[in-house]
Amino acid sequence: MKLFGTDGVRGEAGTFLTAGLAMKIAMAAGIYFKAHSKTNRILIGKDTRRSGYMIENAIVSGLTAIGYDVVQIGPMPTPAIAFITENMRCDAGIMISASHNSYEDNGIKFFDGCGDKLSSDAEKEIEEIYLDEEKLQNAQTSAKEIGKAKRIDDVIGRYIVQLKNSFPRDISLKGMRIVLDTANGAGYIVGPTVLEELGADIIVLHNQPDGFNINEGCGALHTKDLCESVVKYRADLGIALDGDADRLVIVDEKGKVVDGDQLLGALGAYMHDTGTLKGGGIVSTVMSNQGLDDYMNGKGLKLFRSDVGDKNVLEIMKKEKINFGGEQSGHVISSDFAKTGDGLVSALQVLALLIKTKQKASKALRPFNLYPQKLVNINIKSKKPLETINGLDDKLKELDEKGIRHLIRYSGTENKLRVLLECKNSKKMNSHMDSMIEFFQKALNA
Repeated sequence: MKLFGTDGVRGEAGTFLTAGLAMKIAMAAGIYFKAHSKTNRILIGKDTRRSGYMIENAIVSGLTAIGYDVVQIGPMPTPAIAFITENMRCDAGIMISASHNSYEDNGIKFFDGCGDKLSSDAEKEIEEIYLDEEKLQNAQTSAKEIGKAKRIDDVIGRYIVQLKNSFPRDISLKGMRIVLDTANGAGYIVGPTVLEELGADIIVLHNQPDGFNINEGCGALHTKDLCESVVKYRADLGIALDGDADRLVIVDEKGKVVDGDQLLGALGAYMHDTGTLKGGGIVSTVMSNQGLDDYMNGKGLKLFRSDVGDKNVLEIMKKEKINFGGEQSGHVISSDFAKTGDGLVSALQVLALLIKTKQKASKALRPFNLYPQKLVNINIKSKKPLETINGLDDKLKELDEKGIRHLIRYSGTENKLRVLLECKNSKKMNSHMDSMIEFFQKALNA
């Protein structure tokens, strides 16, 4: 049984991700972490989904059953869990969130004691323990060896200080008007607090979570309200977070969404110009636009590409000793300040760029032109191995001959096939996209 996807364990709460599964995988993870334990303490945070109560209690039961002490800190962004886990010297951190998915889904993400996401090998080992009933049974404790749990409500201050330390001390946000959409998610308290403390005039959208409205028509995936509000309030910038605040989308002063690759290029070049970029380049994924490649080359920098997933981006960053990278989707990693994608850290770097360069967002954040690119998500019934689909090799060969870059992959968290095409000729690209959609709908939904 494969539990882990591209970012932890994720699925519909109550059907796939049941209380029983959550408790069992918590025990398995606890057994894994026990082998390297220093403090016998694990941190747990969550986003604002109603199902978080069920899953959190199940995880606490599983960890305390094998003798772990648990610290519960309530709704907090995913990057805050990574930071606080290390800051509080915990053996591990657990975040309960399905990120940008709707409220029906939930997930479990694990961090080690250094605040890093687990490697594929570590996830595989936890899955093996999960399936070993004898090992799970033998690990359970009794009497005085059973662990304890306590809830702490004041750790948000540690994360706020960390966020503010990522922003240059010689400038402030005074005079900046910012519209912030917190997606009714985990950043609904900390986001406005940080921006206000740094001096900004803030208009906050979608910051009334009720357990079911996370990401609903708002946040990084649904920017209509944010775009309209930036224009309405004559703001300098719009910032949209997703449900667990580990990614962001930027809207310029004209109410237009800034492409994620252009954002990466602008920030990477700015860091290079200010002497803070390390490693001679930046890291993005195979999804990124060829225009980003060309722009980096023009700056004398290199674009390294990883597989999809911010932990894969971070792996290449570490390997190449680079301190900046991210994904087209809005996961941006500034490793000088965060161990994972952090929407608020990234937003502060964008604001610093605008203030230091004295430019409007519409100009500063679009430093190069994008090649026409189209990404389509196709709902499918089954994830048949791509190499077994009859006729696919011929379709891909045709794309190569036409000079169309392609990337085809299954979603790691949903029953969807993602098809990305990129070409200098948009008409040619759109025509072939229609053909690919028709082909896959027949091949995977028969």
